[in-house]
Amino acid sequence: MSAPLQDLIVLDLTHVLAGPFASMTLADLGAQVIKVERPETGDDTRSFPPFKGGQSAYFAAINHGKQSIALDLKAEGDRAIFDQLLARADIVLENYRPGVMEKLGLGWEALHERFPRLIYGAVSGFGHTGPDALRPAYDMVVQARGGVMSITGEKDRDPVRVGASIGDIVAGMFLAQGVLAAVIDRANTGLGRKVDVAMLDSQLAILEHAIALTTVTGTPPVPSGARHPSITPFETFHAADGLFVIAAGNDALFARLCEVLGLPLADDPRFATNPARCDNNRLLKRLIEAVTLGEPKAYWIATLEAAGVPTGPIQNLTEVLQDPQILARNMVVDVLDHAGKPAFVTAGNPIKISGLNDPKTRAPAPELDGDRQAVLDWLKRP
Repeated sequence: MSAPLQDLIVLDLTHVLAGPFASMTLADLGAQVIKVERPETGDDTRSFPPFKGGQSAYFAAINHGKQSIALDLKAEGDRAIFDQLLARADIVLENYRPGVMEKLGLGWEALHERFPRLIYGAVSGFGHTGPDALRPAYDMVVQARGGVMSITGEKDRDPVRVGASIGDIVAGMFLAQGVLAAVIDRANTGLGRKVDVAMLDSQLAILEHAIALTTVTGTPPVPSGARHPSITPFETFHAADGLFVIAAGNDALFARLCEVLGLPLADDPRFATNPARCDNNRLLKRLIEAVTLGEPKAYWIATLEAAGVPTGPIQNLTEVLQDPQILARNMVVDVLDHAGKPAFVTAGNPIKISGLNDPKTRAPAPELDGDRQAVLDWLKRP
């Protein structure tokens, strides 16, 4: 099977994480991604640690398999090259603050007039409309303002940032979805669309449960640690040698859990229904842990899995990268260097498509301007 996006050409002006994550997704599905970088310095993440052999592992993880050309869009010669690229491209991605592309004469309206089939994907902190459109933002800012931090952490403690950069990554996921929807629309209309994704909007979009709680009860949820605020038992529990998780998401699973633990609680009115269990969650946790503290984590995980109760270990990244299920799904892959040898380890593509090859290696991350001649030669071909 050929890669589903192999006929798409993407000009990627984005840097750091949100935009590059979107273009990485498109590249993993076969798109040709030409990364247009600032001369001399390139993408900021080229200077982000950790480094190996003088190269950033962070940059390689997000930019493997792309091409790089360094262009000064204010310089006449480089601008002429960029115009040629625009004429060949299907999609252009940018994550500048709103107005920057317009000052360069490269905003949506100008490009749409010249290249009506071109799809324009933009990701920014607050989007291209609204009173705060021109404000700068990073992941931390939108996690805080978007409400994610308000429900993350331990009860009665200061809110904390989610460990992964979900402010960037979720926006990048929405950007990839949006431009692919625009590709389908173009097949019907012959016209490109502007896709405008805000990091702040993207944070609100993943708070479905918190929004429901706030609007129905009138009270916004607060951090609840590892516990789900509306499903019980659905959190961490202590075993003899540490913490593990149990997620009994319905009454049938709770009954199985009680049977395994030898607890006669499934018909107890304090715990017989999920709302009742939520009301009595602290008591239920104590009753469960009075049993689970008697055996190690591995015992309970094996026993509960055998009974069909969702459970699992809390793994660090060293353990995750060695997890047999993760490895079986080809979710740990090598990024090659330019000599064809493994240089970095990164996450594989979680989108598994029947018939599509899922290699165990990824092409190298580009050197800054390292593909200039190849790109110029490609532009000369019909």
